Amino acid sequence: MSLGDDHDGRTSEGFGGSGQTRTRLPGSAEADVYGGARRPVRSSRSLIGVVGVVVLLVAAIAFANRGGDEDGATKGNASNPEAAPTAATGVRPVKGLTGDIPTGYAQDEQGAQSAAANYAVALGSTAMFNAESRRAVIETTHAASVVPELLTSLDSAYSADFLRNLGLTAEGQAPSGQTFVSRTMPVGTKVTARGADAVTVEVWCNGLVGLAGPESTKPVTETWFTITQKLKWVAGDWRIESSSQAEGPTPISGDNRASTADEIASAVEGYGGFTYAR
Repeated sequence: MSLGDDHDGRTSEGFGGSGQTRTRLPGSAEADVYGGARRPVRSSRSLIGVVGVVVLLVAAIAFANRGGDEDGATKGNASNPEAAPTAATGVRPVKGLTGDIPTGYAQDEQGAQSAAANYAVALGSTAMFNAESRRAVIETTHAASVVPELLTSLDSAYSADFLRNLGLTAEGQAPSGQTFVSRTMPVGTKVTARGADAVTVEVWCNGLVGLAGPESTKPVTETWFTITQKLKWVAGDWRIESSSQAEGPTPISGDNRASTADEIASAVEGYGGFTYAR
């Protein structure tokens, strides 16, 4: 992904630099029980060099290294920019599928925004935690020129030790009786730069990551982040050339009762995802 692009990083510095995207690993927090989870306490610990950003990889790293969550919500800035329309507009932007990933977008800003949203969903899915399915996702969403280097970096990032810390097998599977959850839900998109055959799109996302099950010690928690994707028109479709990820904007958590592990697992297995269109 990062091909010499400088980006603002997670927590204002986690990603960026020239030639690579850097992920700042969050520290662990105090233990908590399922249902009391809010947001993990984050602190600097070390850096993982990755040639791109994968949606929810940062959240997964935090999940793998934490012992619990901070009690209470974190307030954000109360800026109130004019909202863009959230309903799909114009012509049908998605023409087909490559595997489970929508592909075949219009060569315009609307098509680029639709591509960025759907690619964010794919890159934040459980498919990224298995080497074979991860390769399929990366090859479908990225320009061919960046795929080999990116896969090498991601194979290193999704190591056996990392997966074990998540409570997963070396193949990215959850233990018997538990459900691994990794989902990204785009909230909105906007174009921030436009060239002849290139568009930069920001995707504001809400994500879920964790293990749902009666014996889970790392429950499913939510995270908010913004993905910046630099898309290039390649072989008749939009493909990611580089990207970066930053934390937030994060709303104040509401007073909803936290669901049980079984309710979360049932919801994830019972509710399908969407094809996003601008």
